[in-house]
Amino acid sequence: MSQSNRSHPHQRRGIPTKPPKIEHMKRTLIRIWRYMMVEKGRITLVLAMVLISSILSLLGPYLLGVTVDKIIAKVEVSTLVWMLVLLACVYVFQYGAVLLQQFFMIGVAQNTIYTMRNDLFEHFHKMGMSFFQTKQHGELMSRATNDMENISRTLNSSVIQFSTSILTLIGTLGMMIWLSPLLTIVTLVIVPILFYGMKWITSRTGVYFKEQQRHLGDMNGYIEESLTGHHIITLYSREAQVMEQFKHKNEAYRNASYWAQTYTGFIPKLLNLLNNLSFALIVGLGGLFALNGWISIGVIVTFTTYSRQFTRPLNDLANQFNVILSAVAGAERVFHIMDEPSETEDEKDVEHVTAIEGKVQFRNVSFAYEKEQPTLENIHFDVKPGETVALVGPTGAGKTTIISLLSRFYTPNEGEIYVDGKSLSSISRKSLRNNLGMVLQDSFLFEATIRENIRYGRLDATDEEVMEAAKKANAHRFIESLPEGYETMLQSDGQRISHGQRQLLSIARAMLADPQLLILDEATSSIDTITEVKINEALSTLMEGRTSFVIAHRLNTIQNADQIIVLDEGKIVEKGTHGTLLRQNGMYASFMQQQLSKA
Repeated sequence: MSQSNRSHPHQRRGIPTKPPKIEHMKRTLIRIWRYMMVEKGRITLVLAMVLISSILSLLGPYLLGVTVDKIIAKVEVSTLVWMLVLLACVYVFQYGAVLLQQFFMIGVAQNTIYTMRNDLFEHFHKMGMSFFQTKQHGELMSRATNDMENISRTLNSSVIQFSTSILTLIGTLGMMIWLSPLLTIVTLVIVPILFYGMKWITSRTGVYFKEQQRHLGDMNGYIEESLTGHHIITLYSREAQVMEQFKHKNEAYRNASYWAQTYTGFIPKLLNLLNNLSFALIVGLGGLFALNGWISIGVIVTFTTYSRQFTRPLNDLANQFNVILSAVAGAERVFHIMDEPSETEDEKDVEHVTAIEGKVQFRNVSFAYEKEQPTLENIHFDVKPGETVALVGPTGAGKTTIISLLSRFYTPNEGEIYVDGKSLSSISRKSLRNNLGMVLQDSFLFEATIRENIRYGRLDATDEEVMEAAKKANAHRFIESLPEGYETMLQSDGQRISHGQRQLLSIARAMLADPQLLILDEATSSIDTITEVKINEALSTLMEGRTSFVIAHRLNTIQNADQIIVLDEGKIVEKGTHGTLLRQNGMYASFMQQQLSKA
């Protein structure tokens, strides 16, 4: 085989030869520790129990050796009984200390993860629209669930294990030296072999644990996307292609897990080998020393126990190091999201408006999602309070972007937007959005009752106000026809009711919110004629006295608009009323003729 055709075994399994290393491990551990330090009291109790259990674990083997020597010396039975009772008490109290340290540590771990998960979820809701448009929702969910659970499992076990191992290692070494310096040297022969073996293994496991977490998040994101779009997959008979893509993602996750677990699996095998070699040396040399009267049989019994106790912490430390690497990989993914810049904070001295009249002005506004690809250029128009403005244009013309800028989901690159004569940058986002209402083409409903979904528009609304909003939105009759009425529980995104009924509930929600600025994104599309009449009636009621922006695809719905703005490639190409634009015989008239010809 030629050199060019050879491949690394990792590459043949789909794992890169040089996967990225875990970054900023020290900083990540410090951040986790800061979260844990909120539970200072419990952590103190955990460390106290760890210290007590470690001391008792050292006392037990020593008393065992003394007991053996007394048996050989044929002491009185009463003395032997007292030694056995003392030994039993040591082991019982050690077990109790271990139980308590686990009990306290579970509380620390769960409260730490509770706070971290709250912070992550809160940060999600501080992010701008661009963040969610560039991230898979399933992958974000994986960070809030899988990665957090990984950290939780590690905190539950690793902090205790790590502390116990360090204390046991130091204490055991001291006892071994005190009992027999020569046998201690024999035991320590295995340490350099163990150290270099562990170094070789752990240098490879960390990067693969990070790959494992990354591929898990990617796979979860794809599963979530596939389940959400299942009807489209089925409609176009793309099951085979979707399954093939999933196999690739599943294989990548399997391969990353394979190498992470393979290298980790070397650790117990290496330690068992070294433990057995150490045990054989101690027993052999200890027997010779005992025959020569240099040490007692009890010391040999104690020493063999200590030798096992000495290598076990090394084993635990090595295993916990791999577990910690896996947790750090997950924590890095969580902190990476938390370090993402949130939606631009309000400027200093912003005004918190309680009510607005509805006067809107765009002054030479330009915006681009990406540099050198302008989405809007020099947008300039005025809207009087209570007017209805329709935004018309082909897909990608910039209609939705204008709405996003007005809602402050994005900030203009150039120009300024004014509401009631005040720059948007001088009005807090929250107070602005409290005066905004939206009814979108794809209405979203929560997994809650119909009453709760409508009340989402104003949380302090009474049941009577919710019902009144539903009546104005022409939704009351269909709600009452349901077996449980307003208490009907909706599934995710309102799957138990029709598209038109979901739109009526969205209108009722906006009606209850009573906004002065209203945004409608073709709320009557993809529904039957009868329901369209009901929705149009509800929208007419909703729009009364409010400044309304309507993104229009069906031009027959906007003929009575006070102002129609026609956009093309991010620029305003026409502006006027329905009659004026028809007489100009431009782009709007062309759109109208096309739709009439298809009717």
